[in-house]
Amino acid sequence: MTDDDRRLLRRAYEEALVGFEEGGCPIGSVLARDGEIVAAGRNQRVQKGDPIAHGEMDALRRAGRQRSYRDTVLYTSLSPCMMCAGTIVQFGIPRVVIGENRNFGGNEDFLRERGVEVVLADDPDCIALMERFIAEKPELWSEDIAE
Repeated sequence: MTDDDRRLLRRAYEEALVGFEEGGCPIGSVLARDGEIVAAGRNQRVQKGDPIAHGEMDALRRAGRQRSYRDTVLYTSLSPCMMCAGTIVQFGIPRVVIGENRNFGGNEDFLRERGVEVVLADDPDCIALMERFIAEKPELWSEDIAE
């Protein structure tokens, strides 16, 4: 991981923290190009009543139309679900930096099998925030991962 990776993953974590403080699921994401933030977002499924408003999807929506995603990196505080992983592949995002996968194993193999470089940070802050959320709001977590 580079210094840019650490800085941008921290920004994704900060988005997750805002989501948690808003009463939602603490998953944040940043889309970056050449170390610069294109857009940041967070899971707003609870706040907006939108089941598709995951952190990665929110960041991509905020980024608006891009001519190409092939020179971008997506940072996410938690390993992507299948919907978000599919969007990463669909948009051709070549690299994803994941804060943690201990609380949710996501679809990293799916991404790798399709040529996406996956970097796992195993970030203690991302892990602790998600653990706290799952302990305090297990019903929201179960709903978000469709258990």
